[in-house]
Amino acid sequence: MKMIAVLTLVSLAGVGSLVEQAAQASPNDGASGAGRGADTVIERFLGSASPELTSYAARRRLTASTRGGRMRAQLDAWTYLEPDGRFRFEVVCADGSSMIRKRVLVAALEAEQESRSRGEMAQAALTRDNYDFMAVTTPGTDLEPLRLLPRRKSRMLVDGSIYVRRGTADLVLVEGRLSRTPSWWTRRVDIVRRYARVAGVRVPIEMTSTADVRVVGASTFSMTYDYHAINGVTVADAPSAGCELPAAGSLTMAGTESR
Repeated sequence: MKMIAVLTLVSLAGVGSLVEQAAQASPNDGASGAGRGADTVIERFLGSASPELTSYAARRRLTASTRGGRMRAQLDAWTYLEPDGRFRFEVVCADGSSMIRKRVLVAALEAEQESRSRGEMAQAALTRDNYDFMAVTTPGTDLEPLRLLPRRKSRMLVDGSIYVRRGTADLVLVEGRLSRTPSWWTRRVDIVRRYARVAGVRVPIEMTSTADVRVVGASTFSMTYDYHAINGVTVADAPSAGCELPAAGSLTMAGTESR
C-alpha cells in the first residue's frame, strides 16, 4: 500500500533527524546574523551540549496513524545505546494495525539501529556542517529562537527554528519542515522535537511528525522517551518494566487494515 510506504518514510525521516547533541563550537566559528562576539547566543548554543550523551537505557512509546487517524498502531520498546555506539531495542508490547507496527514503528527503530552502525547520525546533527544559524531578537521571553537554515536539501534536515533557554542557550525545542519531502506522495512533513536535561545530560524526550499525503490526507508519527539510565547513572523515577497497553479496543478497532 502506497500510504504505508509513505508513512514509513515519514517516520524514518523524523527519527533520522532526531540527534541528541550539537557539536562543540570551534574558536573561529562566526554567528550568522548576530555578529562574531564570543558570547553570542549561537556560539553559546553550539557549545552547550556538554556532557556528551554516551549511553542510555530508555523505554520508548511509538505511535503512528494514517487515513486521518482511522488506521493506527502503537508499541512500547526498551532501547539501549551502548558506550561503543551500538544501538539495540526490544519490543515489549504493541497494539493496533500489524502492518503499521511492522512497516512503520519497528522499521523506525531498525533504521535508527542501521544509521548508528553506519555512523550516519552526524549527517542530521545541529552543526555548522549541516545548518546556518540566524539569531532572532525576542526580548522578554524565557526562550530565545534561532532560525535554522539547512545547507542542503535532505530528508534528514529541518527548515525551521530552534528554541534555547535564555542565558544558558540550552536546547529545548526544534520545529520546522523537512527540507526535502520523502517522496512525491508527500506534500510536506512538519517535525517537532523536544529536549530536556535528565541526570544532567541533554536528551530528546519527544518527537512528532505530521505529513500531508496525497489522496490519504494527514499521517502522523510520534515517539516519547522515558529514561532508566543515562551515562551509567540510574535515573530517579525510572519507568517500570511492565507493559501498559491503551484501553481495550482503543487502538485495535482503529487499526483494522484492508488486505
